[in-house]
Amino acid sequence: MLPETMRVNGLDLDPATRCRHYHGPLDVVAIKMACCQTYYACIDCHRELADHKATPWPVQALDTPAVLCGVCRHEMSIRTYLERADCPSCAASFNPRCSSHYPLYFTLPESGDKEH
Repeated sequence: MLPETMRVNGLDLDPATRCRHYHGPLDVVAIKMACCQTYYACIDCHRELADHKATPWPVQALDTPAVLCGVCRHEMSIRTYLERADCPSCAASFNPRCSSHYPLYFTLPESGDKEH
């Protein structure tokens, strides 16, 4: 059983955290939302289930564990997730199209910033 802090909220979830909104074979990550410190399958699930607006993680929080692999339940830092195309624990591939949604979840460093 997962600790309550790693429980994923969402609509029509499957065991790999796919939801009503994103349910392709590579849609296997959940994001801990900065605003409520709660995992959601996607931003749309947060919009439909939470009683508040989502707030992106600040750039200073890139080393915060806030991304959960839905396949093996490995929790990784935002930075690790942003730098990889797969889970560092089980090698499950992540959906590359999710990058278009990063600004909804994360404040990214400006080009050329040395956040690493």
